[in-house]
Amino acid sequence: MRIGILQTGHAPDEVLGALGDYTDMFQRLLAGRDFDFDTYNVVDGTFPDGPGAADGWLITGSKHGAYEDHAWIPPLEALIRDIRDQGTPLVGVCFGHQIIAQALGGKVEKFDKGWAVGRQEYDFGDEVLALNAWHQDQVTELPEGAQVIASNAFCENAALVINDSILTIQPHPEFGAQMIDGLITYRGRGNVPDDLISAAQGALDTPTANDAFADRMAAFFKKGAK
Repeated sequence: MRIGILQTGHAPDEVLGALGDYTDMFQRLLAGRDFDFDTYNVVDGTFPDGPGAADGWLITGSKHGAYEDHAWIPPLEALIRDIRDQGTPLVGVCFGHQIIAQALGGKVEKFDKGWAVGRQEYDFGDEVLALNAWHQDQVTELPEGAQVIASNAFCENAALVINDSILTIQPHPEFGAQMIDGLITYRGRGNVPDDLISAAQGALDTPTANDAFADRMAAFFKKGAK
């Protein structure tokens, strides 16, 4: 099964040598699950020919806001709607979660209660999964047809299923401790409150359920593939 990765941002230059870019992190996350990958750097203006160019789609995180004025955001939103209309499985993570919700009629805002950084726990109903987060923006109004499948006290709309073919999640199953440490070092200082940084650093050695969510993602892609 071929997954098209729509890369909407780039990892800090300082971590690229050790961790690669966001597309590399997702390929490692989903390795061994019978996927092939193509990457489209939509943040740099490179788009696929259309929703039929892959069997499933994945939208990455980004330092940008879904509500910001960037030339690549309107065509990305149009592509999201085309993928939805075709029924091809689509997964969005962090910014991907937000831009999908916005493209389909929801609302994304800078959350007035601040940041979620590092290891957080999310209630999926059948289980609680710990995943790393790095965000201030949140989906505050749901698009039509969206069902909330995970939340916590800080992030009410932490994961969604939309029309059975779209899965989105606010935290980052592709981020391990090394990436969170890199974000703290190269993007967190001066932006994220010191107490949140200290808490995130203190939890770096605590396990997260990245593999468990990767299994959920893989199952979602394969169930929805035509």
